[in-house]
Amino acid sequence: LHVHSDDTVGTNDTRYNLTYGRDVAGLDVLGYTANDFQITKDRWDGAVRLINKELYEEGKFICYPGTEWCGNSCAGGDHNVIFLHGKTPEFPYDSQGNIARSFEWNEDMTSEQIEPGAWPLEELWVTYVDDPEGHLLMPHVGGRRCVLDWHHPVLERLIEIESAWGHFGWLYEEAMQRGYKLGASANGDEHRGRCGGGVPGTAVFGTKGGVTGIISKKLERKTISKSLRARHTFATTGERLVGLTQCGKFIQGDGFRNKGPAEITYRFLGDAGWDKIQAYDHTGLIWSRNLQDEAGYSDRRIRVRWGGARIKDRYRWAEWSGSIKILNGVVNSFLGRGFEHQEENCYRKSPTEIGFRTDTYGDADCVEMDVSDLAHCTIQIYGTIDSYNKVGNQLDRNPFIHCPEFIFEVSGADLIEHGELTKKLGGVNMFVSVERISDQLLPRDVQGKIQIDPVNGPAGFRPIFLLGRQIDDAKVWTSAMFIEFR
Repeated sequence: LHVHSDDTVGTNDTRYNLTYGRDVAGLDVLGYTANDFQITKDRWDGAVRLINKELYEEGKFICYPGTEWCGNSCAGGDHNVIFLHGKTPEFPYDSQGNIARSFEWNEDMTSEQIEPGAWPLEELWVTYVDDPEGHLLMPHVGGRRCVLDWHHPVLERLIEIESAWGHFGWLYEEAMQRGYKLGASANGDEHRGRCGGGVPGTAVFGTKGGVTGIISKKLERKTISKSLRARHTFATTGERLVGLTQCGKFIQGDGFRNKGPAEITYRFLGDAGWDKIQAYDHTGLIWSRNLQDEAGYSDRRIRVRWGGARIKDRYRWAEWSGSIKILNGVVNSFLGRGFEHQEENCYRKSPTEIGFRTDTYGDADCVEMDVSDLAHCTIQIYGTIDSYNKVGNQLDRNPFIHCPEFIFEVSGADLIEHGELTKKLGGVNMFVSVERISDQLLPRDVQGKIQIDPVNGPAGFRPIFLLGRQIDDAKVWTSAMFIEFR
């Protein structure tokens, strides 16, 4: 639902991008996005004509035109507008002739000054509020982070919590804490011509672009549009994972009343083995299922995980460099997981020490190890965390001011007792942990039920969403159910 072509800041033309998504990535639904300040009227009209007249095919390929309102965070932050109705979009002007973009700055301008438009975010709402069913507004993080002090409950139905910019589970948790009824969406925000299949790079786009799963009876514009606005979605980190929840006749995204405790059934389908299934409400994590523990912990195998981001805004990633040392034991074998590209790696430094160098953008990386005599060994993790060096020599360190170095020491005996030990490192959910793991293959199809106590939150209902995480850190979030207990 969010991809850029060379009409604005992307690579390759619009036809290439959209047919790549359809024919190579195998997407059923795709949303073209133009940065609103940069797109010219001629290019916009051409893209809409291509989408509505040539590429759209009922029952086979649903394609939507859309814009990215590019307001700074102090004015509301990035919000995508998806035109669901199939008619001529009200852009770059609304039906009254008012400017519908945040501002204008493109090659067609004769002025040397930026032309202000629909600013701040409230002005964008005014443009489309008369036809909410024909539009979908979606806050996202990207470079100009959305600020959830702004929220329109009728226009905004989904929120983007993963993209090539990183993993933003914290944003969904914040939306639930605020009492917003928003569904989960993940998109590529692809700038490199590979929508639905974009791979990470070594700059600001450091994770795989996401994919939104849509639960719909038919592959047609009207039905898909209703499903999107009904929040019948799940959000993945780009892998073709599936996360489904149901409570009686209701599914993810629904708001409903319930008398007494609610029983939610869930099913997660994956490709690499499920590591954890977790449930959240407005207070945060409320339930967790550990598939490693269920499979049976090995007496030899452990992993060291680290992840998070330094900040919530652009240039957010943390640059990790460190070592894992086993005292009174030997590393028999090791394997890195979660690495996005070849510049992220782990390597043997000695029979007892493994080095690593990775970047994390809200995601997590890990090293799995087979160690001897776990009960009597000590695991030492130490290293540095650096920031993006925007000016000066790129090879110079720019230490993360709040945690430039870290040390974490765990005894094998304590790890055996607790199963998992974690040290928080500040920033945005930054951490390092040592965990026991199984030597069994983990399931790719996980089902179950959870009981939810009949307790409403401050907003008068209790939001419940589930998060599934695989052993490779691939994730899927289900849209929340909004349960009003009576």
